[in-house]
Amino acid sequence: MERDASPTARALRTLELLQARPGVTADRLAAELGVSERAARRYVGILREAGIPIESVRGPYGGYRVGRGLRLPPLTFSAAEALGLVMAVLDGHHDANDAGHPVGSALGKIVRALPEQVAAQAEAVRRTAAPAPDRAAARPEPGTATEIVRACAAHRQVRLEYRSAAGAERSLHVDPWAVVVRHGRWYVLCWSRTSQARRAYRLDRVRSVETLTEPFDPPAGLDPVAVLEEHLADGWEFTAEVLIEAPYDELAGHVPRTLGRLEPVAPATCRLTGTTSNPTWYAEQLAALRAPFRIEAGEEIRHATRELGRRLFAAADGAVPAAGTPPKAAPPPSS
Repeated sequence: MERDASPTARALRTLELLQARPGVTADRLAAELGVSERAARRYVGILREAGIPIESVRGPYGGYRVGRGLRLPPLTFSAAEALGLVMAVLDGHHDANDAGHPVGSALGKIVRALPEQVAAQAEAVRRTAAPAPDRAAARPEPGTATEIVRACAAHRQVRLEYRSAAGAERSLHVDPWAVVVRHGRWYVLCWSRTSQARRAYRLDRVRSVETLTEPFDPPAGLDPVAVLEEHLADGWEFTAEVLIEAPYDELAGHVPRTLGRLEPVAPATCRLTGTTSNPTWYAEQLAALRAPFRIEAGEEIRHATRELGRRLFAAADGAVPAAGTPPKAAPPPSS
């Protein structure tokens, strides 16, 4: 804190310190503000005059803290805490009990500002809830996500240092159209100037980000979620063409875009055309459809579907699957 800061600035800084460190002593508060203890107490008095309830506790474990009341004190979040809360809302978070984590720290501030009865209930849930971690989730570094989101909003090109799933390091020059969260994974949907093609990159694999000065124009009428799912279904090595015996209107909401393009061919028949790097996974997704279907093209998909059927028949008959039967496969990888 600068010595020539105004009394108002010091009073606001005092409030910030009291929120961040409940029980802070007058001497510690004075040291943080760069003033005498007497001046520190004066700034506490200014806050009280403004209607902010500041409690003081005497004794070796005493100090100042923001009290509870009808007028809630303003909350101040760091950039990491604010982004952490947004990310927690978007994909669920399992570090809410860790006071050292940005999400846990921000949540603690909110709980301390709540009326006592409500805060007690919230704190009880926070302490006792045991969420099961989503092992498929891959949360990026908040700083990485922040920088890419800013570049999307400002329509600025970026340079990414990126590590692929195989561990290969690449430098990418892209136009970041949008950041999309899908099943616990964060993607930047973009136009790659390096590859001269549309791409979707995992943010958790981005090693560093450099925002460039050059602008770009995003596609008009872009639907980021739809485009991302279409992208994740396109360009893999194994093709599939499937006829499904159901009206398009009944199927459209139940066939994931990651399986490919669905189009009506008759009032009660649709064609699904897609690609995959994992025929077993694709066959399992087809088996989940509640409509008859037949595979018109895609020998690998046809073979995987036969194998899945054999495993299901064996399970229904109580037979033990043959040795070497592959386990349930993961969804196809992303870029």
